[in-house]
Order: sequence, then C-alpha cells, then structure tokens
Amino acid sequence: MTCIFRRLALAALSLALASLPSLGSAALVVIGQVAPYSGPLAPTGSHVGAGAQLYFDRVNAAGGIHGAKIRLITRDDGYKVPETVKLTRELIREASPLALVGLVGTGNVEALVKERILEEADIPVVGIRSGALSLVSPVVPQLFHTRASYAAEAEKIVQQLATTGIRRVAILYQDDPFGQDGLSGAEKSLAAHKLELVAKAPYEKNTTKVEGAVKAITAARPQAVIMVSNTAASAEFVKQSRAAGNDAQLLALSVTDGPQVVKRIGKEVAHGLSIVQVVPDPASRALTVARDLQDDLKKFAPKGIELNHTLLEGYIAGKVLAEGLKRAGPNPTRKKLREALESIRDYDAGGLFIRFSPKSHSGSDFLDITILSREGKVLR
Repeated sequence: MTCIFRRLALAALSLALASLPSLGSAALVVIGQVAPYSGPLAPTGSHVGAGAQLYFDRVNAAGGIHGAKIRLITRDDGYKVPETVKLTRELIREASPLALVGLVGTGNVEALVKERILEEADIPVVGIRSGALSLVSPVVPQLFHTRASYAAEAEKIVQQLATTGIRRVAILYQDDPFGQDGLSGAEKSLAAHKLELVAKAPYEKNTTKVEGAVKAITAARPQAVIMVSNTAASAEFVKQSRAAGNDAQLLALSVTDGPQVVKRIGKEVAHGLSIVQVVPDPASRALTVARDLQDDLKKFAPKGIELNHTLLEGYIAGKVLAEGLKRAGPNPTRKKLREALESIRDYDAGGLFIRFSPKSHSGSDFLDITILSREGKVLR
C-alpha cells in the first residue's frame, strides 16, 4: 500500500508541475504591463502599451523569437500606487510573465521596488515611463531604462533658458515622488546657471487641480515656467495661466504629450508650449525606428491609438526587450533575460542607441526640445 500511495503522490506532483505556467516556451513568451488605462493618464498607459504591442506584432508576424510568439498581458492601475502594487503581484502570480514592460509613474515603480516585488520575482522591467534618479542610482537590478533622467531633461531646459537671457523662473510640480524628483533636478540646474527661482507650486497627483499653482506662479511674474507635470494637469495649467494673463514661456518635461494637450485645450491656447522629448520625432522618415513604427501602425491599426512620442517610447521599449529575448536564447528564464539585457552595448534601435551594463541600466541619453506650432503640430 505504501508503494501505491507513493506512486499516486508522485503522479499528482507531476500533474501539478505540468500545470504551472512556463516563463518562456518554444510556443509563447508572456510579457506583462501594469499601467494607467483609465483616469487622467489613460492616454499615456495605453500608448506606451500599444507601442510595445506594435513591435511584438511585427516580431510575431515574422515568426516570433526563437520560434516563440510574444503575448502582452495588460492590467489597468489607474495610476494609483496601491493598485500598481496589487495588480503587479497578481499578474506575476497568475500569468507568470517573463518580463514587464512600460510601467508608468515614479511613485508607482518606487513602491514595487520598496516592497521587493520585483526583487523577489527577479523579473526584468524594460522601458519604465519615469526618469527619476531614485530609480536609476543606485542600480535596481530588475529595472532597465530606455529614456533619459528628469534631471537631464531639466538641465536641457535650463541651458536653453540661460542662453536666451531669461533670468526669472518658476516651477510647477506634481506633489509626489515624480514631481519632487523633477523639482530637485530643476532647482539644482537653476542654481548652477545662476537663474532665479521666483516661485514653486505643487498640484495634487492624478488631478488637474492647478488653481492654486496658477495663482502663486502668476503672482511671481516669471519669465519662464518649468512644468514637472503630466499631460492633463499640464493642459489645465496652460489654459488657466493664459486666462490669468501669464505670458511666460512654458516648458514641460517629456511626460507631457503635446498632441493630447492640443486635443484638450485647443491649438490656439496650446501654441508656444515647449516640451522636452526623450525619443526622436515619430512622424519623421529620417530614422529607421520611426519609419518602422509608422508602417506597423498602418499595418496593425490598433483602435484609438495615434502617432506620438509616447507611442514611439513604448515601441522602443518593446524593441529593446525583444533584443534581450534574442540574446537570451531559446526557452529563456528571467535570469537569462536580465543577463542578456545587461550585455547590450551600443545597440542600434533604428537611429537611437541603447547601452546597458551590470553597473548601469540607463540605456539612453537622447534629448530634444520641441514646441507646439499655431497649427497644433509638434515642431523642433
């Protein structure tokens, strides 16, 4: 009887093991995304995810990677930190993804790091929609960045202001880790270039409640305003500032999407807003990565998705992740993928170069400043 029970137990164990989800098989590689698909940042989460999906569609149409197709599974966190934590735990446990892509929000990703969710799963995350230094240094082994830091963006803005003779500057910032990181970078750059900070005003995360900030900044009469704000709040700040008579030059970090601002407040009001970009012009045919994105957008035609910088950012993240999968070989594990990503040196992603190492997961330093034209177009 003992032998019979032992054989039954071994058979049950074999069945249980067979039912466990595979991280990467010859048939399918599962990738996860937890990001805002609802709320004020819905266009951000959906376009980052759509960009990654478009590249995965390209890969799958060509037969996959090492014979494996890529499946992207998404969860909507509404840009709420508790939801990010809860849904990421659930996604890792239930779908067992090989990696995550396109997470959105400094505070959201910080929470995953602090609660050791990424570390315990040892799951690579590619293309975080955050440039916070807190997620860059010291290196978090699981995070692979495909954009420049907020500090570098702020420095790019301040350098431009200094060369144009502007001396009095104010800062709008989101009252959370993202906003604090951008604020700190901007303050340091202003001090280094000897420009005067005449006002700094916060607004509440995940809202467009900028009335207090508009009043405080307008009263300080700045020549320029650095906006460490997301698209919805940026649009509202521009609209209310212009209505209040604030004619200062307005410059936003890359988390603000120009076309979405135009859609919210109209091209006449949005005209003149400058925005830092961490990826090249998606509408240009000059670079291979932008041409490929345009072609894939026409071919696969996702509903409700527009060609913009956010879409290209997601596309690049998907491309870098796919490159890691190629280097990881057949039947990859999370550890193999992480090591493969760290092996990337000066990878040409189609005119944008990505580089990682065990000591640096900051893959790109590309920066550009664009401006919204009278026609509502994003121009260099």
